[in-house]
Amino acid sequence: MSGGFPVHSRSLPVSHMLLMLAVVAVWGTNFVVIKTTLNHLPPLLFACLRFVFVFFPAALFIKRPNVPWKQLAAYSLLISVGQFGLLYIAVQSHISPGLASLVVQMQVFFTIGLAIWFSGERVQSYQWLALLVAVAGVLVIAVSTDGSATTLGLILVLGAGLSWAGGNTVARYAGKVDMLSYVVWASAFAIPPLIVLSLLYDGLPAIQQGLAAADLPTWLGVLWQSFGNTLFGYTAWGWLLARHPAATIAPASLLVPVFGIGASVALLGESLPAWKIVACGLIIAGLAFNMLWPKFFTPKVPVTL
Repeated sequence: MSGGFPVHSRSLPVSHMLLMLAVVAVWGTNFVVIKTTLNHLPPLLFACLRFVFVFFPAALFIKRPNVPWKQLAAYSLLISVGQFGLLYIAVQSHISPGLASLVVQMQVFFTIGLAIWFSGERVQSYQWLALLVAVAGVLVIAVSTDGSATTLGLILVLGAGLSWAGGNTVARYAGKVDMLSYVVWASAFAIPPLIVLSLLYDGLPAIQQGLAAADLPTWLGVLWQSFGNTLFGYTAWGWLLARHPAATIAPASLLVPVFGIGASVALLGESLPAWKIVACGLIIAGLAFNMLWPKFFTPKVPVTL
């Protein structure tokens, strides 16, 4: 153990790889759900309701994890309030869902940087190369966008990415805890500040109007945020981060915009020009290089009897 972090495995088993891909698929398609739900609910009320349903009724059946309260509070303030509060405000009117799914992936670099800063974790040369290939795909998307974002929207989403990276770092300090329990009980610390922030930012009239206008698809969107995106997504993500280096797991979130763009094309009728296909190919190539190199190119140490 070094610097408070557990020892991590560098090799990524196939089952862990599939779990990681399932998480980023949920997170990517989720941007369409966020946008449609925000048509009725104001952003911070939406975030608050999300974590109300994460915490209750699950907390009645799931025991609190054996970690300090302050760690649960830190994780919740970073992930629940920081990441999603800023992201929902941005997606409501300052940036398109597809572009938001791209810009928030700056958390990859923030997460790796924080891991290096706090634990002295070393990034392998093949991981730098894989990251460069994936970043090339991100840059293709960035330079080819049609300006569907304001400066404020970009700042908000970058802030969301930094909060996500901070939450990743806090979760890694928890070690191999029950991440479902960790996510559920951490959510309790998100509800009070989000209520206050919703009253201050959204305003009581908007809250009342949003609740009155919410239909079945709106509530299904809220529940998907709670159960699919949070209980499944963040539990699995934290579990993976506790077992593998940040430089192995964090770059997988670069697939989020691939799924985000795909969902936008399928569900919102957005176009799919050649530059998006090229960008997606680069991102997938970088991720494959990052994940498969240890399995096929790391020298095997002979066993002596």
